Amino acid sequence: MPTVLRYRNLRFFFFSNEGTPREPVHVHVEGDGGEAKLWLAPDVTVARSAGFNRRQLSELVRVAGENRQAMERAWHEYFG
Repeated sequence: MPTVLRYRNLRFFFFSNEGTPREPVHVHVEGDGGEAKLWLAPDVTVARSAGFNRRQLSELVRVAGENRQAMERAWHEYFG
């Protein structure tokens, strides 16, 4: 599970096996008692979440948006 970003008590990562066929570029987020999956394209959006409130999800989307290029680059470098 490559970690692509740590922000406060949160870890942004993707799984080494993202399915067959592979799902579109996304990251998972865990920490502070919650977990979420964020699509990175075409815009950063919440795919699903549990344990995060609306304010926290907005912050996750903002942080992922600010780091989107680095996250997408890590995904493409990892999966080729």
